[in-house]
Amino acid sequence: MSHGRVVLIGAVHECLAAFDAILASPECDFAGVVTLTAEAGAKVSGAVDVASRASEHGIPVVLVEDVNSPNSVAEIRALAPDLVAVVGWTRLIHDELLKLPTHGCIGFHASLLPHNRGRAPVNWAILRGEHETGNTMMLLNAGIDTGGVVDQRSTPIGPEDTCATVYERVAALGAAMLGDHLGPLLRGAVVPRRQDESKATLLPKRVPLMGVTDWRRSAQEIHDWIRAQTAPYPGAFTHLDGERVTLWRSAPPAPGDSPVNPGTVVAIDHTGVTVATGSGTVLVTEVGTVEHHHLHAHEWAAGAGLRVGAQFDQPSDAWVAWSLGRGPRPEETR
Repeated sequence: MSHGRVVLIGAVHECLAAFDAILASPECDFAGVVTLTAEAGAKVSGAVDVASRASEHGIPVVLVEDVNSPNSVAEIRALAPDLVAVVGWTRLIHDELLKLPTHGCIGFHASLLPHNRGRAPVNWAILRGEHETGNTMMLLNAGIDTGGVVDQRSTPIGPEDTCATVYERVAALGAAMLGDHLGPLLRGAVVPRRQDESKATLLPKRVPLMGVTDWRRSAQEIHDWIRAQTAPYPGAFTHLDGERVTLWRSAPPAPGDSPVNPGTVVAIDHTGVTVATGSGTVLVTEVGTVEHHHLHAHEWAAGAGLRVGAQFDQPSDAWVAWSLGRGPRPEETR
């Protein structure tokens, strides 16, 4: 059996499952791993150390800050790839690199394309209350998630899922698809199908400051907001008396009315801190502060002297609109 040379380009958590799939495949030679330098990786949410794993297996490693730079492309060309798998990579691959491997570049996107093209698809799906997402394997082109579809598999989004648990399943789906299709791809036996442009949606980019919490939303929406942005991402957040509080975890809310103004603390007990919303209440169970990255909400409340009736800040309408991808970034800071 002839073996094609496969190079993996990846930096965030999904690339580890892809690494294992390529390593386990009897139909390819693992020719190299391209990943971010330590300095560049430190600026990316969810970045992992795939370079060390590659080195343990004697696989060549190329460290880059810009994968499309002439030097980076030259180093990848030297690996003589027949196929490049781009997994867990947040930047577009430009034409020179796309055309380099004999059988092109395969990529993955954590949605059921053409729905939710763009950045942070799992995070957006959860915070928008969607109940299903998936992973799409495609032949990359110069567009934003517009390549021909090789395979596509779905996964539900449950009421207690977080971005981390969903991405873990998405990564497993991607690895399974990669394992199933490596051989046919290297033989040139795959014919991707075109995406239906009439059904395409494009997501806005998310940045950490977009995690500000609008307490006027419903309890369910705020629970979705918190779990969509929790670790390994920077987290949803709010402010209390000028101090930033990260909201890492909450409990799925029960239906009910709001007894007081949104953002008001209505109960504190061993389960956490209950806060009024625009419709119902939400139980916050884990928070973070400047001094303590992760704390049980009850422990934080006791240490901070939090009392029932305390009021979390309400961001401006302009800031809320931007956080939801519905307007420009406001000039004021939070």
